[in-house]
Amino acid sequence: MRDYYEILGVDRSADDATLKSAFRKMAMEHHPDRNGGSEEASARFKEINEAYSILSDAQKRAAYDRFGHAGVNGMGGGGQGGGFSDVHDIFNEVFGDAFGEMFGGGRGGRRNGPARGADLRYDLEITLEQAYASAEVEIKVPSSITCEVCDGSGAKPGTSPTVCGTCGGAGRVRATQGFFSIERACPRCGGSGRMILDPCKGCSGAGQVRRDRVLSVRIPAGVDDGARIRLAGEGDAGQRGGPRGDLYIFLSVSPHDLFERDGLDLLCTVPVPMTTAVLGGEIEAPCLTGGENCDGQCRMKVKVPDGVQTGKTIRLKGRGMPSLRSREKGDLVVELFVETPTHLSARQRELMAEFAALTGEQQHPKSANFLGKAKRFWSEVTGG
Repeated sequence: MRDYYEILGVDRSADDATLKSAFRKMAMEHHPDRNGGSEEASARFKEINEAYSILSDAQKRAAYDRFGHAGVNGMGGGGQGGGFSDVHDIFNEVFGDAFGEMFGGGRGGRRNGPARGADLRYDLEITLEQAYASAEVEIKVPSSITCEVCDGSGAKPGTSPTVCGTCGGAGRVRATQGFFSIERACPRCGGSGRMILDPCKGCSGAGQVRRDRVLSVRIPAGVDDGARIRLAGEGDAGQRGGPRGDLYIFLSVSPHDLFERDGLDLLCTVPVPMTTAVLGGEIEAPCLTGGENCDGQCRMKVKVPDGVQTGKTIRLKGRGMPSLRSREKGDLVVELFVETPTHLSARQRELMAEFAALTGEQQHPKSANFLGKAKRFWSEVTGG
């Protein structure tokens, strides 16, 4: 008989949380309903449940650690009776409501009632401008809707579905394997509990048809990549009169030609003419917001101090992105890039040469400092 720790794939020192996580993963993988009722999967599933029923109980685990399988015979392990007599006891303890949703609910009760429709996902790419100012966007979503011909029954108008003779309308059948009782969807009716003898021509008996639905979505100001919008009741139609599922819209913001986003801040690199960098002055910077210095055309006047260098940043408060959950706004960070003029005329080159002759270390302190360090370096290398 295999070691219980080996069955669950955990170390002997594993804590309760690790055991439960391992059990959840393996039980989901080997559940018979997920493997077409395979006998191999059923046996593996039984083995997994047996291992967890022992190791999740402190007293049984201590006996097993000390005496092995002999220490737990008669305590719910080693193929003996007792312990969890029904596999659903373990699953309801570990999975709770999730087990009911995945494998047809807890023990007892009928499973063929109205079923909630599936949730849908829609990926939507928006612009930075839409993320900044909010926008109303129309999307076309393929989804299931209730068949209008049969009103969702799946049966030809004038007829009705009949109760499945195999499961008696329960939608589930139960099979006993040793001391485990395994329940799965009825193979004849597929778990619906009903049989449609004369199917609707509009939906071929499914009760639903696929259609593209056009929805209007409000994009809230301040959203970022990965934001999710939930539209309740806009997913697939439910079965047998069940409620619709939900629609989840996942947003991505397309790259912008001018701006990069850093949290709530917007970053923008703006070229500065060399003359403006030397003498100081004003430049125009793009913006997404109106404001005191904005001319109403998404441009702002930015003051450039004289002698500015490439890489200098100017932070404009409150000109960045709005916050999704507050009235706060980020900043617009303008990074200056000093541009060297090109294609000079003969006269311009003459003036530049004259200017160069008139400048010295005081006008180029960084160059003078660098040259001093370089001379010391060369002297040390050459020994001169």
